[in-house]
Amino acid sequence: MTEPLLRRLAARGERITVAAVPWVAPVYRAMPQVAEVWVLPFARGGVQWAARRAYAAGLRGQFAKAYVCPNSLKSALIPFFAGIPERIGYRGELRIGLLNRRLPNPPKHSRPPMVAFYSALSCEAGVEADRPTLQVTANTIQTVLAPRGLQAHGFYVVAPGAEYGPAKRWPAAHFSALAARLELPVLLLGSAKDDAVCTEIAEAVNAQRPGHCTNLAGRTSLDEAVALIAGAHAMVSNDSGLMHVAAAFGVQQVALFGSSSPLHTPPLNDAATVIWLKNDAAYQPPLNCAPCFQRECPLGHTRCLQDITPDKVLSVL
Repeated sequence: MTEPLLRRLAARGERITVAAVPWVAPVYRAMPQVAEVWVLPFARGGVQWAARRAYAAGLRGQFAKAYVCPNSLKSALIPFFAGIPERIGYRGELRIGLLNRRLPNPPKHSRPPMVAFYSALSCEAGVEADRPTLQVTANTIQTVLAPRGLQAHGFYVVAPGAEYGPAKRWPAAHFSALAARLELPVLLLGSAKDDAVCTEIAEAVNAQRPGHCTNLAGRTSLDEAVALIAGAHAMVSNDSGLMHVAAAFGVQQVALFGSSSPLHTPPLNDAATVIWLKNDAAYQPPLNCAPCFQRECPLGHTRCLQDITPDKVLSVL
């Protein structure tokens, strides 16, 4: 969702180096406007002051500007320690001294869609119309597909995970029922954390149609997952990072929303269909509780996802 920002910066002549954590860096390698991608060597959690100061020491004198996309304190430390002259980002988390060009940070309840939120760091107009795009070559896609015996557009990708929590995940039984009825082979993508639910789905599908469904959760690099999505016939997913990858490639997709809102993080893709019972006038009783943005359903029923039927998703596909 930061890709339109980087495209704007490149269009005005800025040469872009992205410093990103390992689980994000591969996405930036699919952005042709990015000259270099540096993988940050920091573990999850903790500010790690000394490590960031040491890393920043090697950057002194190399950059004119730093655009700090995350709102955290630690994300602003390296540009500050490196002495980068112009450090641009949103206000928040004690960053007054770390950033010297600070944009007002709107409250979460009135924050614009995330693409526009990031693109606004360019300080240009018209950011509401931005849409992310990613690119990988046909040769790269084929290099990933060939060892798996796949042809471009000859399979579905299904991504049953959602890092945030179960209130964003369509039930595994629904994914199984859908996958078993799709005419093309099905690949399940996700992280190692999604392996258990993907194993459950694959076993249920393959009991009906042997070999029809392959669990690749935790078994691909993110670079490979990106190529598999780019080569898919269509994709079905929850509101997740992989959903946005599919959108940026313009892949036909169905995006299932529950506790979160497609008004805030939609798949910006003309080939996407969002299913969200909150805005379905035919669904009764209305989901007055949505979007709750909770990790688990506070009411204990998760109707917002349970009541999206496999038949409904199949009809859209």
